[in-house]
Parts: sequence; structure tokens; C-alpha cells
Amino acid sequence: MSIQVEFEVSAPPFRWDEAGVIRIGQSRVTLDSLLAAYHSGSTPEEIAVQYSVLHLEEIYSAIAYYLSHHQQIDSYLEQRHRKQEQQRSEFAQQYNLANLRQRLLDRFSLKEN
Repeated sequence: MSIQVEFEVSAPPFRWDEAGVIRIGQSRVTLDSLLAAYHSGSTPEEIAVQYSVLHLEEIYSAIAYYLSHHQQIDSYLEQRHRKQEQQRSEFAQQYNLANLRQRLLDRFSLKEN
């Protein structure tokens, strides 16, 4: 006698936004952020406290998917990191951020005098 139970298979709670960033469920929390917390040693329960908009099952599902597909996700994360670095560099060049702190301090000191 065998017992058959049907299970519903569900996809990870990922959605891609208009910029191509993976977000968790209907929240604005990125997969990058969730995995950064996970890699820093946070448990799913601690992540749920940190990101209260996420449901615990979404967090476990995202981590389980990552553990099963870590090469693909790591590749995605590396691409995101490279893109962020490129954008930072372009922004710094475009807005001349070199010595910005000193220029602001100089401007502030002129107002005081």
C-alpha cells in the first residue's frame, strides 16, 4: 500500500524590476541585500527582523534557491558589482567628486567668516 501525496512546486520569490535587479517577492529588498546578510552570518529569522517586509518563507526559499544555484547567482552578483563600480566611476567623473569634501569644507568656512 503506497500513499501518494501531491506537493505544489513553487518558484523562488524573485522578480526582476525595470533595471534588471532581482527583488524578493513584492518588496523592494534586493537579492543582493538578502544574500549579504546571509553571508555575514545572519539566520533567516534575523534577516526577517532586519527586513520586516519579507516573509520568512520567502527568505528560506531565496536562500534554498541560492544554495542550489550558487554559481548562477554568484555570476549575477558579480555582474551587478561590476555594473555598480562602473556607475560609481562614471558618476565621480561626471560630477567631479575629487576633493569634494575639501571644497565643501572651504565653502562652509567662508560662510562662517
